[in-house]
Amino acid sequence: MSTCGDRSQSGSPATSCSLTAETPRAWFDHMIPRCLETARAEKAKGRPIVGILCEFTPRELILAAGAVPVCLCGGSAQTIPAAEEDLPSNLCPLIKSTYGYLISKTNPFLEMADLVVAETTCDGKKKMAELMSERIPMTVLELPQKPDDPDALAHWVAELRKLRRELAARFGVPISDDDIRRSMALMNRERRARRKLAELMQWDRPPLTGLELLAFKSSISGQEADLAQYEAAWQFYRSQTATPTQSPPPVRVLMTGVPMAHGAERPLEIIEAAGGRVVALENCVGLKPILEDVDESASDPIEALARKYFALPCSVMTRNDRRLDLIRRLAREYRTECVIDLVWQACLTYDIESARIRRLAREELGIPYLKIETDYSPSDTARIAVRVQALFETVRR
Repeated sequence: MSTCGDRSQSGSPATSCSLTAETPRAWFDHMIPRCLETARAEKAKGRPIVGILCEFTPRELILAAGAVPVCLCGGSAQTIPAAEEDLPSNLCPLIKSTYGYLISKTNPFLEMADLVVAETTCDGKKKMAELMSERIPMTVLELPQKPDDPDALAHWVAELRKLRRELAARFGVPISDDDIRRSMALMNRERRARRKLAELMQWDRPPLTGLELLAFKSSISGQEADLAQYEAAWQFYRSQTATPTQSPPPVRVLMTGVPMAHGAERPLEIIEAAGGRVVALENCVGLKPILEDVDESASDPIEALARKYFALPCSVMTRNDRRLDLIRRLAREYRTECVIDLVWQACLTYDIESARIRRLAREELGIPYLKIETDYSPSDTARIAVRVQALFETVRR
């Protein structure tokens, strides 16, 4: 049986394939080599490659400029030592891994990037971007961090207008409102497709695991081939007949906290190996960025983009009541039995905010809570597994 991503005799990944009932994840299992092939092909055609470092950057503007948006967040521990030549050791591993790829020249997406868009989110990422800008073209979006202030949205709208002008000037292309609306429609289709898959986790017996669901994502957004594969995967999983529930049944977990970049899925693997099922993944690689669409009918597409992206409840915001509102919603819709809060070491905003999440889980939602603080090293895997198992025993009692 052939599967998506089979390699040709030349060693390159296959350029096309169909999703079969036997291989519902095959297309996304080979996501990185496929995206790399796509980026190289589009670069050869003259399309710019634009790297992004955070979900606050609207991919719609990059697509409207005729460029290819690529997520650059690092999930490898192997690039961290190189980064620590410039960065402090007690810094978030995601930041160090991302920068380490640049220093060691081991990320082909970075090597071919014509521009990287950074944001003034956490201090670590903001200052790391300064160092990156010495080696690669960079533009920075200034993110207002008091979302309820009356002038915050206006400032963010102004930042997106500047990004539109920057992309147009740098790549020598006009970016019309219609261009932006077309890219908004494309990204809305992608968000809807991913939401449909995620909503299968609301079933009493979800047809896939949280780790499997996490695999359905791409480093390059807005690819028509991906949209077809999302739909095929949804058709496959929704048609699955219920299988006998394992004994004891998996604990329904709401996982929140920091993003898990590609390659850094170890905490989720530990949770599900211990008998849990992550039915709701609230973070930036899960539900948070795909729950709301952009208003395609808005008279001003830039303002519509600003409203959608500024609503992301990241821990850099203050006050960040929207994150609590989102967790309340997900706990209800996915009927979760506990909350597991993931914090990368030295991620101060999520670390401090965990106190509010703990109180929300225990005092308001009435379900157990566990905070996992770790980095990209596997050295604490056994210790985390013991704590997760103890949490699940509490839930089952």
